[in-house]
Amino acid sequence: MPKSARCCGGPANGCTSLAGHGGTARLTVCARADGDRTVVTVRGDLDLSADQGFQRALRSALTDSGKGIDLDLGGVEFCDCSGLNALLGIRQQALDQSKTVTIHTISPAAARVFTLTGTLPLFDPEADADQEEDAARVEVVQLRRAMQTRGLIDLARGILMATFTLTAEEAWHVLVTTSQNTNTKLHRTAQQLVNSIHAQALPEATRTQLSTAVTQVIATRGRTEEAE
Repeated sequence: MPKSARCCGGPANGCTSLAGHGGTARLTVCARADGDRTVVTVRGDLDLSADQGFQRALRSALTDSGKGIDLDLGGVEFCDCSGLNALLGIRQQALDQSKTVTIHTISPAAARVFTLTGTLPLFDPEADADQEEDAARVEVVQLRRAMQTRGLIDLARGILMATFTLTAEEAWHVLVTTSQNTNTKLHRTAQQLVNSIHAQALPEATRTQLSTAVTQVIATRGRTEEAE
């Protein structure tokens, strides 16, 4: 995918800064017209704290566009299920208006969520028109699954944060890494963690990979703090 474009420069040019729980701006969404489409550049953390504001910014960009939105997610540093849900939701709204939403640039942090859920092809600008019907059917399944598992995954992340004193991003990394290394769907790994709170033992493979992932995250944090 092409390199990320520069942000458009401020509120006057369609830029919106969204604050997280601490009041600090953690997400910037910039929209600029490009012919009959709108290019939306997103930078920062796509998480629950910016959920409503992010959805409003996407809806505004879609309304202002003639044929749809082209997303630049190259500057996304963190993305969880709430960010994915917002993007799936705006794509559905675009289809309802005979428009499209495509992703032209994506960061590794954002790509992980789309890869785990198999949703990236739904935003492919190179997709053939005759594949739209099949993609629409897949989208319905993926959107329903994402909505059903969002609360479960957020709960599992909270358990990791409380148990191991991790940040939200560290907990997400541990959850995703454990899921990948055990070849288990993310929502199933989350369910295992939630069940463990109710005295149901974690599977051996999950427990081993979870311990390894937590150790690696804490070690990385220590090296970063020493370097600073």
